[in-house]
Amino acid sequence: KHSNSKILVAYFSATGTTARAAEKLGAAVGGDLYPIAPAQPYTSADLDWNNKRSRSSVEMNDPKMRPAIKSKKENIGTYDVVFIGYPIWWDLAPRIINTFIESHSLKGKTVVPFATSGGSSIGNSATVLKKTYPDLVDVLAQPTNRQASMQRQRSNAMVFFMKRDPPYKTVRDG
Repeated sequence: KHSNSKILVAYFSATGTTARAAEKLGAAVGGDLYPIAPAQPYTSADLDWNNKRSRSSVEMNDPKMRPAIKSKKENIGTYDVVFIGYPIWWDLAPRIINTFIESHSLKGKTVVPFATSGGSSIGNSATVLKKTYPDLVDVLAQPTNRQASMQRQRSNAMVFFMKRDPPYKTVRDG
């Protein structure tokens, strides 16, 4: 647990996998949970990545797409650390994560991405978030190469990264 830091664990979960990971992370770090809910929930057909016309495919093929979220997190300014969780889609964070970041003031906060995936590492999605939001470049935590490598080797395990005094503390979902 971050000493004396107020922690938010915000997450988007399409199927419940990331929600379960967020609950475990929240319990481990003593953070408040906040589901990033889409204004229009995703259906199974929406999530069919094999269908190029499915909602998820259309969203991920348009970098400017910003799916609406159900509501903004109130009082986000009271948090020092914000974990942002998501499933890896097309080796990226789903576009709704962009919506969340763009609709909340995160400047000056420690922002830590975490992700669920059947086989992809968090590395590319975190790198793209850093490039997309350069104002967060100094506070967006990212896994080290060793940790990213460990993630690839343990694709069935969840790896969370928590920014502390270097190096990162790694907590595995067992």
